[in-house]
Amino acid sequence: MCDTCGGHGPSEAARPHVPIGGSRIVVVGKGGVGKSTLSALLARMLARRGFSVMAVDADEQRNLAATLGVDIGTATSIVPLAEDADYIEEKTGARPGEGAGGMLRLNPDTSDLVDRVSVPAPDGVRLVVMGGVRRAGGGCLCPETALVASAVAGMHLHHEDVVVMDTHAGVEHFGRALARGFDTAIVVVEPSFNAVQVGVESAMLARELGIDSLHLAVNRTRSQDDVDRVLAHVDRLGGFPFTSVTALPFDRSVVDGEPAVDLTLEGSALVDALAALASTIVTPVPLAAGSVA
Repeated sequence: MCDTCGGHGPSEAARPHVPIGGSRIVVVGKGGVGKSTLSALLARMLARRGFSVMAVDADEQRNLAATLGVDIGTATSIVPLAEDADYIEEKTGARPGEGAGGMLRLNPDTSDLVDRVSVPAPDGVRLVVMGGVRRAGGGCLCPETALVASAVAGMHLHHEDVVVMDTHAGVEHFGRALARGFDTAIVVVEPSFNAVQVGVESAMLARELGIDSLHLAVNRTRSQDDVDRVLAHVDRLGGFPFTSVTALPFDRSVVDGEPAVDLTLEGSALVDALAALASTIVTPVPLAAGSVA
């Protein structure tokens, strides 16, 4: 059965062991809580600190390119992986939208994915846009999901390599295949019960899928009361053993500078708080020549 949706025939190869090295970070949570903004800030901030960063946009809204600072013309011309039918078929043996029942290579050779389908973003970040079903009856996303899963899980990352993936609400659309590539999840919530409920559900599923490092990021906080309210909601929902809890303050520069995060990166309490969270997830590397701290 397909490890992505349970509908395809047997895979042609066993899953590879996830390589050791680097960091694979998935950003999850309810829609509208700021996942794309935080993903872009994290990706560019880490790149400025000497990491080699690949950002993956797995949200069907495809906002990450513009948020990273890719110019609008380039961002709108990016062909998402989900629509690159020839590349997907070459690697997985199936075209996008093909229904269940066929043979699907779940461990394709994706060593050329970054060179062939990624686009450059500011600060040296490389961006891969996954895309998704944008029409009724669009069909099974298994071929493209298997391709991204293999790319992330099969990367032989070095210490200085980081993958940051922005997502749609929750992690259900990943399935077992995509989740196997990640070792860390940042669960983003804002101070509302609905956001916390989705966040806790996402964290529980991520843990079931083998992600053990789970960090709660309380976004758009204005006081400690907001953090306390979120933690009370977590307790009300049965509690969850998050690895860390970080308050990310509301920052007007995010609104003033949108869609890109350049203005916020110039210096803000939000970036300082996110940097503190990042330090608990990734080990610093020496700044590269010309890098900006």
